[in-house]
Amino acid sequence: MRKSLLWLSLSLGSLMFTVSLVAANPLNSSASTHPAIAQANPCAGKKENVGGPLAPRLQGKPVVVDIYASWCPACQNIAPTLEQLKTQYGDDIHFIVLDVSDRAKTSQSETLATELGLGDFFAANRSQTGMVAIIDPATGNILAQHRNNANLGDYTSVIDSAIAQQ
Repeated sequence: MRKSLLWLSLSLGSLMFTVSLVAANPLNSSASTHPAIAQANPCAGKKENVGGPLAPRLQGKPVVVDIYASWCPACQNIAPTLEQLKTQYGDDIHFIVLDVSDRAKTSQSETLATELGLGDFFAANRSQTGMVAIIDPATGNILAQHRNNANLGDYTSVIDSAIAQQ
């Protein structure tokens, strides 16, 4: 009986201490109180260039790179949008899928990325499943980068502009 009372007192004391800490240091994590947080681009901190021009076989057309995994909910969410892009643009752009579903596929994707001039990009983003980047192959500049974005218009506006500049 004494042990259970001691544990109860200790638990209540710990709970009261934790509540007092939270009350003294409130977190303003609500996007409504900080509109800048709600509008921040989750990919804004990423590099603006993949490390230079891409491989010769990718030149002349914009490159769409998809960091994909079969187990990724974001990848499943954007899959219909990417299929629409493939149908709409066909051979007018290059589609590259870097599959990180398991170790073997990740290794294959790493080899492919290196061959295509995307090695640094892949190394920096291999854990960012559901991420799609649109890249200018001549410069290696990242024209747009989206994560879990199924809005077709966000992709087509950048791709149309890139095609017009090729």
